[in-house]
Formats: sequence, structure tokens, C-alpha cells
Amino acid sequence: MAKHRRIWNEKTYRNHLREGRGQGAGSLYKPWIMVQDFASKGMVSRAYGEKTGRVHHLLSNHETHFFYLLDWSDSVIDIREQYPLLDLREAVEIAERSGIRYPYDSASGFPYVLTSDFFIETTNGIRIRTIKSEADLQNMRVREKLEIERRYWQNRKTDWKIVTENEINRQKARNIEWLSQAKDLDCLCIPSHMQASVLDYFLERYCSDQQSLCGVFAEVERRFALLPGTGLNIFKHLAYWKKVEIDINAMIERIA
Repeated sequence: MAKHRRIWNEKTYRNHLREGRGQGAGSLYKPWIMVQDFASKGMVSRAYGEKTGRVHHLLSNHETHFFYLLDWSDSVIDIREQYPLLDLREAVEIAERSGIRYPYDSASGFPYVLTSDFFIETTNGIRIRTIKSEADLQNMRVREKLEIERRYWQNRKTDWKIVTENEINRQKARNIEWLSQAKDLDCLCIPSHMQASVLDYFLERYCSDQQSLCGVFAEVERRFALLPGTGLNIFKHLAYWKKVEIDINAMIERIA
């Protein structure tokens, strides 16, 4: 999809509000910024979230990796990406009191709405996380806008932190993404009336420790007349849903 410079003015701001952007929770939440709005560094992506039952809009590779970690975590309840600091007056006042130039659109003169990358509802409360590369943090202007964001959430007594690529377990994130390809059994060409039996038999053979993992794959495929490769996908499905134990931090994509 072609990228273009988005128009930002009061009309666009009102349209965003009318569309419900930055509002709602769970499957009803709409991010303030969507991947089609403007170009971003790195690779933008859309990823379906099991926690929310909706597609998430992620504006960098680091955001995507962090999202998979959140979506797989047992302590995370809801994930709202590109979450806006909607109280514009307060955000501007914070900047003025801090001696920071607030960002305005150069053409319209209308103030931008700053966003936090992730608003996370957890079993231990709300967490706000902003994803920045170490290189970005060397930029004074980036740090100034982060300071506005930090004080905004400090006023709400909400836990806010910056997360860099050095704090994201990328191997774990890649593993979760790989496993998620098989999270839906209906996509694995296994008839619905057979699915429970297939999973039970796979787990029985897997736990018996009498043959290699590849042997389990082949036996399950043979017993149920499944397509080649289905055994691996069953393993991925069970691992994604934490029905079999794996070392999620180690490289697992090379299982044959």
C-alpha cells in the first residue's frame, strides 16, 4: 500500500474522535494511528491478537516483537496499541511548563496528539510502554516528547516505561509468531469431528517418550491419514496453547 503524508488539522482530529479512535477496550478498541495513515521506520504490520480478538496495528519491528510477547503472556488481559494522550490541553500545558516545544502541524498549526505505543491491562494493573530504539533515544527532540508523555502518565499515577530493543526477547517473540501460525486447528485441514482425537493421540505419543518428535509427527499423520507436515503443525498448535512444554526462549523453528 502506498504511503503518503497524512493531513493533520482540526477536522482530521474531529474525524478521528468521531471514528472512535483511541477509544473502547478489547475487540472494540480502535488505535489512534493505523498502519495506512503514514509511513513508519521499519516494517509496519497487522497482527491478530488472541487477547483482544481483533487486528492490531504495529508501526515497527520492535513493536511487533513486543506485541507477540504481550499477547502470549498469562498476566496480560488487554492490549491497546497507539494509545492517545487525548487531553490535548493538558499535554500542551505540560510541555509549556517543562520548557518543551509541543509538536504542531507545520501546515495547519493544529497540535498533534501524542501516543503511547502500548496501553496494557494486566492482572497487576495498567502498564504504559513506549517502544524506542537506542538510536532514537540519542535524539533530543525524541527525548523531549517522551518527557511530555512521561509527565502525562505520571499525573495519572500510571506505570510508564520506555522499552528498547535490548529489553525485547526477539527470539522468544519470533518463536511465538511461528507457533501462532498453527493456533487455529480449523486451518490445518483436520476435520472438526477428528480434532479432539488427533490432539489426544498426539499428546499420548508425545508424552510416552518412546520415539523421536519426528516419529510422533509421522505416526499421527499415518494413523489419521493427514497431509504431510500436519504433525508439525499439531505440535505448534499445542505449544502455542501451552499444552506441551517447550523452551520458548530457544530457537525452535528448525524442528523437522
